Amino acid sequence: MYHIKIRESIMIAHSLKDKAFGPAQNKHGATYVVDVIFYSEKLNSVNVVIDIGLAHEILKDVLAPLNYQDLDDVPEFKDKLTTTEFIAKHIHDRVKDAVRNEFSGSIEVVLGETHVASAGYKGE
Repeated sequence: MYHIKIRESIMIAHSLKDKAFGPAQNKHGATYVVDVIFYSEKLNSVNVVIDIGLAHEILKDVLAPLNYQDLDDVPEFKDKLTTTEFIAKHIHDRVKDAVRNEFSGSIEVVLGETHVASAGYKGE
């Protein structure tokens, strides 16, 4: 299995309005290190998984609407618990849609919250 990994970061604010989240029920900020890994069984016609420059541009475009935003104020997240896992799948789905004509393997998105904790989503 071949893969490439690209990395960006975003800063967000949000609250997780459920007692399961303890103090994170209150408004707080997070800086996510966003890793996107593209997996493929084979290389394309120019012997790459996907063009790294293209992948970076797509990821920057996907992250732009989230960066420096309060996710509680983003209409599509209304009444959603914007957990790290939830946001990872959101990013995954947008990246997957944006690369559909360039890439056919699987994609994994991992959001690093701290140096000791991360969460993510890997699609088929």
